[in-house]
Amino acid sequence: MVSKTTGIISVEHNPGDPPIESDTDWERVNSMTDEEIRAAVLDDPDAAPIPVFDTPGLTPVVNPKRLRDRLGLTQEAFAARYRIPIGTLRDWEQGRKFPDATARAYLTVIARDPAVVAGLLGEVAA
Repeated sequence: MVSKTTGIISVEHNPGDPPIESDTDWERVNSMTDEEIRAAVLDDPDAAPIPVFDTPGLTPVVNPKRLRDRLGLTQEAFAARYRIPIGTLRDWEQGRKFPDATARAYLTVIARDPAVVAGLLGEVAA
């Protein structure tokens, strides 16, 4: 599905949904080493990596849930530490809303140096 307002393409697949049908041999994929994956990507011209930082208008987006998980924080702790309303964080994580440009920039800064951001906000980083 493509959002008419944001242009974001999304595939709805919720936890517990049956896997999307494909011819993929997932056992083989899961057993591949990082080197085998890189070699397979380089062999397939349709799977070439996108040069995110060299492509005008294309920027990486921080996934708030992955960031929070990486920091080992609960939703409540992350929201308090970085002064983000808990409802807003939940909406982002559950895909009900997407962070606007300012929020995406803030999440990027948090991802790059979470301790400094927490310190600047007066919180003690773990």
